[in-house]
Order: sequence, then C-alpha cells, then structure tokens
Amino acid sequence: MYKRQPKGKAGKALQALEADEVKDRAKEVLKQNVEELADAQELLWASDTHAVLVIFQAMDAAGKDGTIKHVTSGLNPAGCEVTSFKAPTSEELDRPFLWRNMKAVPERGMIGIFNRSHYEDVLIVRVHPELLDDRKLSRDSAAADAGANLWEQRYQDINAFERHLARNGTVILKFFLNVSKEEQRTRLLERLDDPHKNWKFNAADLDTRDRWDDYMQAYEEAIGATSTPWAPWHIIPADHKWVMRAMISAIVAHTIRSLDLRFPSVDAAQREELARARKRLEASAGSARRKSKGKRK
Repeated sequence: MYKRQPKGKAGKALQALEADEVKDRAKEVLKQNVEELADAQELLWASDTHAVLVIFQAMDAAGKDGTIKHVTSGLNPAGCEVTSFKAPTSEELDRPFLWRNMKAVPERGMIGIFNRSHYEDVLIVRVHPELLDDRKLSRDSAAADAGANLWEQRYQDINAFERHLARNGTVILKFFLNVSKEEQRTRLLERLDDPHKNWKFNAADLDTRDRWDDYMQAYEEAIGATSTPWAPWHIIPADHKWVMRAMISAIVAHTIRSLDLRFPSVDAAQREELARARKRLEASAGSARRKSKGKRK
C-alpha cells in the first residue's frame, strides 16, 4: 500500500501552476510547512506520547541531504536527531542486521530521521549478495540465499520491527525519492563541473549507476513487501527538488497534526503551585523595586 501522491497542502497548491511558477510556489509552500512543522514538533515534545521516525531511501544524488536540511530547518535541534547509516562496522556485522537501527530509534517526543536505513540490507546487499559473506551467516541462512527465502525473511523481520515500533507509539514515515536516471546523470555532472561540489562526487556512484535496473528491481520488491498500514511508503518524484521538499514537509507536518496531540493538562494541585510561584515572583519584583528606590535616595 505505497502512496504515490502526497497529502496536505503541497499537492493542491502546486497542481494548477505553470512550470516556471512551480519552483517559487514550492518554496512558499515549503516555508509554510516548515513553520507548521515547528509548531507540531513543540506539541509532539510536550505531549511525550509519540515519536516520529522519518526514513529516506534513494539512489545517489536524489537529494536526501538537501531535503533533510530544508525540511528540518525550522525544528528545534534538541528534539530532532539525524542518523546516517553507512557501511556497517565490524561490531555491527557481528550482530543481527536490525541491531544498529534499533539503537537509533527516537524516544517519545522526538523526531528521528534515518538517512538510509535498515533497507540497505535488502537493497545494496540484494544487488551485491557477496556482502553477505561479511555477515558470517549460519549455514541455514546462507543456504536460504540460494533462493528468495532470505529476502522474504528479511522483509518479515523489517515488518515485525516496524510493527513493534508502531505499537509502542512510533509513527513511521518512509520516503523513496524517485529520481530519474537522466536527472541523476545531470546532477553527477554538476558535481564534476562545480569545484565547490567536487567533494560530493564518489566514483563508486557510477558503479551503482551501472546497476540501475538491478537496483530498481530491488526497490520495487522491497517497497511492495514492506509497505504496510503501520509503515507505508511514500514514493516522491525527485527530479524537481523544491517540489519534492514541499511534498515531504507537508506529509510530515500533516501526520503529526493528525495524531490529535494535546499539551499536558494541569491539575488542581499544580494550579495551586503555579499560583504560589506567581506570588513569590511578584513579591520579589516588588522587593527589588523598593531596594532600587532606597539606593537612589
């Protein structure tokens, strides 16, 4: 049950515009959504009943980093944490593949962002099964790799992992940034042409690009197997960055708002305590004024 169309303001606001207006309008929509998201984050933090986990997966140069930067630009850093998952360490390889992701899930009141995620183990590892050798799997697991059983088992593990999080108050939003192969080529060339972007270029990205069809197949199977009612995938067109960012910010803000969160209520005893605190503060202000007058005399 993956979703190809975004919910919220972005889709409606951008639908009827001409191409040359889209970018400016998308920036306006993004700005509005970022402001709404900041308010929603405060409510999420104060209520302390839910966490939000946002997962980004994409091919290279699809715009994950820029999207995270712009969508979170209005958030309080104290309530938001971004985790980037790169090649697993030796410590991580000696443990179940979900171990490192479980350690990074956000606590209640927080927004956690996974820049790449546990899906790498059914994407890059699916395309390059030789990476399984580093996992030192048991004979039964290694034998399962001869067919599709290993991947089916991993899809089941992922669904169970995400179901566990959802049952414990974590709202999961998964985004696949769907950049076209031609647009990726354009962006990679920009990294070569612009000296300030040279540092972003990685020759290994070209090797991944050569396996484009294999990766698309892996993504299609993984998304189809792991898009669930409790953790649906959102497939976002990524060739136009500002539109993509507006869409994602709308979905995240709308999702938090739909939780019907409330600021904590104050009971009678707490109200009495607040009243006493007010009296003390007001009294201290009066005392300070009297002392100030005495000094001037």
